[in-house]
Amino acid sequence: MQENWRAVCAYASSIYMLLIFGGQAYMANRPGFELRGLLTAWNIMLAVFSIMGASRNVHLYLMFVQNRVCGFWTWMFVLSKVPELGDTVFIVFRKQQLIFLHWYHHVTVLLYAWYSYTEYTAPARWFIVMNYIVHSIMYSYYACKALRVRVPRCIAMLITSLQLLQMVIGCTVNFLAFQYKQNGVECGVSDNNLKLSLIMYTSYFVLFARFFYNAYLIKSQRKELKTESVDAQNNIRERKDQ
Repeated sequence: MQENWRAVCAYASSIYMLLIFGGQAYMANRPGFELRGLLTAWNIMLAVFSIMGASRNVHLYLMFVQNRVCGFWTWMFVLSKVPELGDTVFIVFRKQQLIFLHWYHHVTVLLYAWYSYTEYTAPARWFIVMNYIVHSIMYSYYACKALRVRVPRCIAMLITSLQLLQMVIGCTVNFLAFQYKQNGVECGVSDNNLKLSLIMYTSYFVLFARFFYNAYLIKSQRKELKTESVDAQNNIRERKDQ
């Protein structure tokens, strides 16, 4: 991993960017593919993987246990950031809206995860546990949607809220690690890693907060305004009828 992480990340990121933007250009004048069967299988696979990772890591990490189980699932977490880029392929070839948050998040998580693994970054255990938990819920939700199971809208809001909470905890962990180091306490994380991680989590929080506002608050306001408009029109009609 230490010898090859730069090459892997460079190739994966380059191919990813070429595929999503080249794919969008290719699909511009073509109808989107359905891909529902593949999408369902994909989300179920990632949901199962995330659930297994969470179940094998949460209690061990929170108890600060270090063993081969933690080591294996940490390694699997880092490796998984490459195939998870495939999420965007479905968006592109199904001609769905691809927002900046989506591809920016995928690329930066890939780079940071592989970089942190080579440094044996201590605070990363918190990031891994949180990511496994959130992805367990998120990919299960996506799998249900792909299977056309009706899922309450509040579940989508819950997932985005958990992602925002994840960013807050990430920033807090980085701040505490910085404080420990400033006070002379040994903490297994480099200063560069702390800076990059704090910038990354802060940018995620801003982008996810903006997404939450646009996806849920503005749409709710528009729906309320539309309902009020319909009610007002109905009242006018009733008065005319009278």
